[in-house]
Amino acid sequence: MQFKVPQFLEIEDKIFGPFTFKQFVYLVGGAGICFVLYRVLGFVLGAIPILAIGGFAAMLAFYRPNGKPFLFMVESGFKYIFQSKLYIWKAETDMPREATKKEMLPVESLEARLSGSKLRDLAWSLDVLDLKKQ
Repeated sequence: MQFKVPQFLEIEDKIFGPFTFKQFVYLVGGAGICFVLYRVLGFVLGAIPILAIGGFAAMLAFYRPNGKPFLFMVESGFKYIFQSKLYIWKAETDMPREATKKEMLPVESLEARLSGSKLRDLAWSLDVLDLKKQ
């Protein structure tokens, strides 16, 4: 018995003429907001917000950076802005010059110089504190 395997799963169906459902919703929503701005502010005062919102709606509908919808980029931007950030490395300016030279040794010489306790201390210092668990 043979089964038909679905193909082209990533292509969305064109429901409203040449537009997919998502594109249609973005364009109609943007046009609706632009119309409300036009009625409230008039053409002269509302021209810049109307162009900005219309451009944003068009980018949501048609712009696909790196083959992904623009909405993913907007979502990632909001996550980056509003999430707490964990800074792991901080430059120390009062470190003596000899200490910085020791850090730049080749790996072979570093392994030869590490004893068990120094290796344990190095491993402990490389552990990253997970702030989400606290």
